[in-house]
Amino acid sequence: MGLTIAQKIIKAHMISGSMEVGSEVALRIDQTLTQDATGTMAYLEFEAMGIPRVKTELSVAYIDHNTLQSGFENADDHRFIQSAAKKYGLRFSRPGNGICHQVHLERFGKPGKTLIGSDSHTPTGGGIGMLAMGAGGLDVAVAMGGGAYYINMPKMYKVNLTGHLRPFVTAKDISLEILRILSVKGGVGAIIEWGGPGIKDLSVPERATITNMGTELGATTSIFPSDEVTKAFLTAEGRPEDYTPLESDPDAEYDRVIYIDLDSLSAKIACPHSPDNVVSVSDIAGTKVDQVCIGSCTNSSLFDMLKVAALLKGKTISPSVSLSISCGSKQVMSMLADCGALSDIIGSGARVLECACGPCIGMGFSPNSGGVSLRTFNRNFEGRSGTADGKVYLVSPETAVAAALTGEITDPEKLGTMPEIKMPDKFKINDNAILLPATEEEAPDVKILKGPNIKSCPIGEPVPDEIEAPLILKVGDNITTDHIMPAGSKILPYRSNIPHLSQFCFGVCDRTFPERAKKAGRSIVVGGENYGQGSSREHAALVPLYLGVRVVIAKSFARIHVANLVNAGIMPLTFEDPADYDKISQGDDLVVKGIMDGIDSGVITLEDKTAGVTCRLKSSFTDRQKDMLKAGGLLNYIAAQAK
Repeated sequence: MGLTIAQKIIKAHMISGSMEVGSEVALRIDQTLTQDATGTMAYLEFEAMGIPRVKTELSVAYIDHNTLQSGFENADDHRFIQSAAKKYGLRFSRPGNGICHQVHLERFGKPGKTLIGSDSHTPTGGGIGMLAMGAGGLDVAVAMGGGAYYINMPKMYKVNLTGHLRPFVTAKDISLEILRILSVKGGVGAIIEWGGPGIKDLSVPERATITNMGTELGATTSIFPSDEVTKAFLTAEGRPEDYTPLESDPDAEYDRVIYIDLDSLSAKIACPHSPDNVVSVSDIAGTKVDQVCIGSCTNSSLFDMLKVAALLKGKTISPSVSLSISCGSKQVMSMLADCGALSDIIGSGARVLECACGPCIGMGFSPNSGGVSLRTFNRNFEGRSGTADGKVYLVSPETAVAAALTGEITDPEKLGTMPEIKMPDKFKINDNAILLPATEEEAPDVKILKGPNIKSCPIGEPVPDEIEAPLILKVGDNITTDHIMPAGSKILPYRSNIPHLSQFCFGVCDRTFPERAKKAGRSIVVGGENYGQGSSREHAALVPLYLGVRVVIAKSFARIHVANLVNAGIMPLTFEDPADYDKISQGDDLVVKGIMDGIDSGVITLEDKTAGVTCRLKSSFTDRQKDMLKAGGLLNYIAAQAK
């Protein structure tokens, strides 16, 4: 039997394990990336491991999330990350150079390589043929130190594209269509490979939009072949030597095959508050729009921005709409300026923001109260925009422009004829905002710079045989890491200060949670399906750990979050019978029994002393994870291994 693209890369990088679906595989990691919202903690963890130099082929520290410097906190974090990168052997991408995924695609991505990043949208790299996965910061720190990255061997899905996209129908609409088909949990435990004759018309930035949005499916990652399209992109970036052809074998087998006919695809829109709440734009045309945001790591490439500029040229946005533009990188911004497209954007009345994540992470440009905001981003979770009652829709750049011009949700085909966009054969290369590290000889003299807001990360405790604690919070399905540990301009500056950050934990669900959790001392949280979907932020595990959460019980978990919980030393358990979720209530006194035997056997007993109910919990851990929990988390496990 032949191999899929992902299976070929996994096989070439496998240190140990079996490629049998569901079994644990240890992978050698070629490249890592971090961003500043998660990077400070990752480098504190790397420092704690005592390894003097990164051992990957390439590691890059990006500053793209916390770029709003309204106090000293973000600036101090940036200074710390820059000094850590210089000392430990990483390249450092300065604030303003661009969003990590866009810049990495442009300057560093290589087909056939493995990449993990402390950002859930790292699968963007799959658009260039990388096996690129989001991970918690501690897992990235371990990989930087030369350690393996562990995943459960995923299933393989194939999406075959046929036909051709019509004008005003885009790669973003393909992304939204697969979300409509599969839902936000339909890709859990799978790698999605894109193929079929329809991919030949998709540029690397368009492919990257699709792999970026694959994160919202819950997939381990998504990947495209490396072909002549890939070669052309790398050549334009001045990196033809990085090209490697890569495709699946003709007799490769897939667990599921999905077909999408591009000829019949229409412009799509994801309605509040989930990326899979997808309908055709025409279905809700006429809805009044208050704000439009174009950019983010999903749709901020030169190709996207040239289309936006062409559609805005000579026109003025609606007086009822506020429009923001965020280019994905300095390269994109510079080339827009050189060709005059930036002037067309500014002339329309748009506000041009920094080359950073910005509004997507809730860092500024929040909509008005109750406002409707159309965004070319990847997530529209409730409250993520920074406005609690904001109504956020996800759309393509073309649909975004149509709304900005008309003041209401409008089928972009109403704009008339789509201007022809000609991409340059060569991109403008200027890497002066990417700083090189100190040499190995210079590194010992480099001082790590820490401001007063930077605190140590909490350390877990070995799990006991029995945990009795109150059910401090019970939540429903699809709880995101934005629910658990919100982002936004008021909170993100404290990502390196877990004690201060803790006061915002679960604030979207219950503002009293931090106070109640501290008072309880130790506690248990219960959730529904797909608990922990969304961002890779390990703060959604570290902050509950700091507040005394010892166990999280859910119907099912998102991949990255369950790994982060184990890394922190929190036990993630699932109901053997999902109906038992309804038998227990917030405030009940729970006892988790027989933990030591249950970790090994796979079954642990839960007794609800308040309700008089007993049920069985599933304990699905690999041997390595069992040892980690018994040690009290990954840092304790590493320390024990080093003795």
